[in-house]
Amino acid sequence: MPDSAKLAQLREQLRAMETGGFRRRPVLPFGVGPLDSKLANSGLRLDSLHEIAGASADIADDCAATLFMAGIAARAWGPVLWVVRRRDLFAPGLSQAGLDPKRLLYAEARDDDELLAIMEEGLRHRGLGAVIGEVKRVGMPATRRLQLAAEGGRTIALLLKRHAREGVDPLGAPSAAITRWRIACAPSTPLPVAGVGRARWKLDLVRQRGGDSFNLEVEACDASGRCALPADVAARPAAAGRRAHAA
Repeated sequence: MPDSAKLAQLREQLRAMETGGFRRRPVLPFGVGPLDSKLANSGLRLDSLHEIAGASADIADDCAATLFMAGIAARAWGPVLWVVRRRDLFAPGLSQAGLDPKRLLYAEARDDDELLAIMEEGLRHRGLGAVIGEVKRVGMPATRRLQLAAEGGRTIALLLKRHAREGVDPLGAPSAAITRWRIACAPSTPLPVAGVGRARWKLDLVRQRGGDSFNLEVEACDASGRCALPADVAARPAAAGRRAHAA
């Protein structure tokens, strides 16, 4: 092999090492510029585990976290396996977030251990677009197994961490998840007439591998599973730029 070819090969290997090999892995973008630009991979890695929790134990935040996951799964390819511990999923609500009930496969687990085992089996199947589970307690070894099961495939793993006890942060324990999100409800988009506008969420990315944490307010998923940047939030940087130019 010529010296120039060897040098090019070595550079390619070094670039892969510097990015942890993430560059070639499939990614699911949100389609919201200010959100995707803050993510290390310009979207969510499909071959990875991502954790989501409501900002509080309140049912509104729990629902927001659930619909956030539904929107992600809606934009992924293929069937979606959703593993539950309790029968509280509302299919019409998931449909409003873009997730067609016809794509859903439900599995009910006796306990968290069984739920995690079903998720792992689903990830290794390689024929699913997303695998979703809901737990209260999960240790680092279990999350590492899920991450390893997802690697090399195109199935995104979404784990909803429910509040086990009052005052205990569901995202406080160590985890192998690539990203960890905290979702809270925010005042809905104002309407020019009396009524309730499009729901809004406060997204708090607590941790991401290879990037910084951040928070952002978005409009909730629409019928295609997509979030949007609220018009008043999108206008703030432009307004700030005009003020700076005027000064």
